[in-house]
Amino acid sequence: MLDLRRLALLCEFARQGSIAATAASLGYSASAVSQQLAALERETGSVLLDRTSRSAELTDAGHRLVEHAERILAMVETAESDLSAHAATPSGRVVVTAFPTAAVAFAPVLARSLRRHTSLSLRLRQSRSGRGMREVRAGEVDIALVDDWYGSIRARGTEALRVMPLLVDPLVLVVPRRHRMADPSVPVDLWALRDEPWMATPDGEPSRMAVDRLLSEVGGAHPVPWEFEGLGTILSLVAKGIGIAAVPALALAAGVRGVAVREFPGNPVTREVQAVVRASSVNRPSVAATLRALHVAARYLAADLAPVRFSADPV
Repeated sequence: MLDLRRLALLCEFARQGSIAATAASLGYSASAVSQQLAALERETGSVLLDRTSRSAELTDAGHRLVEHAERILAMVETAESDLSAHAATPSGRVVVTAFPTAAVAFAPVLARSLRRHTSLSLRLRQSRSGRGMREVRAGEVDIALVDDWYGSIRARGTEALRVMPLLVDPLVLVVPRRHRMADPSVPVDLWALRDEPWMATPDGEPSRMAVDRLLSEVGGAHPVPWEFEGLGTILSLVAKGIGIAAVPALALAAGVRGVAVREFPGNPVTREVQAVVRASSVNRPSVAATLRALHVAARYLAADLAPVRFSADPV
């Protein structure tokens, strides 16, 4: 009998292309991944990987088993969903992963909405941007909240994955209360702000790339003098008068004192917040109830945060 966890590991290896990348993706050690794949080879009686001292790649037998494994894993989850759907009552544990801003913003409403399902437990994890879809595809989590700054994630949806829009979240200007542009009667002028002390997340972070896109409209800003991990840290420093920032409006859901928030004129840089789920699990009562709760949370957030727009499709 083939081990389903090892089949899932083989599929992840096929997606990642190396043992090291597979280990990093799943949070295992490289030696553990190698040992599990070797055990799968013993189970099948076939050589699945062509190993060298520096690399490994799938053999023809490995490619064939990946094709079977993807179908097997999808069928197993479909069977589990079908059985639980007939049970009707949401039960068991649902694992949701989210980028940090979404985790903080969605958690309160999500918890309140799911509280009435006494047989259902929720585990909400935080993960770095870009990992959510991989974790859903690999079966590590049931639902991922992902941010899409370029409209590319929905296009990456497949028969195996469903991508559901929740919110459109624009960048907003955040300044100290005593800043001249804290006055709502003063128009927001990016040219006038170009030489201000901007604070942002480090290079390569999605929100930093969005700020760079925003400032490119005025020829770019001077090098950002301060870079900080975490939008919460940046907001607290703005409140202390250290500088100014452009952050996604959703970052304000936790509540920040001592800052003024202004919307950028025209068509601001936005991101779409989306829920990603495996198609084979979407009808499982526990997953369906959690998706409904996420849509409820999105509506509340859109109502509480003026620049944010609710964009969900009905579930």
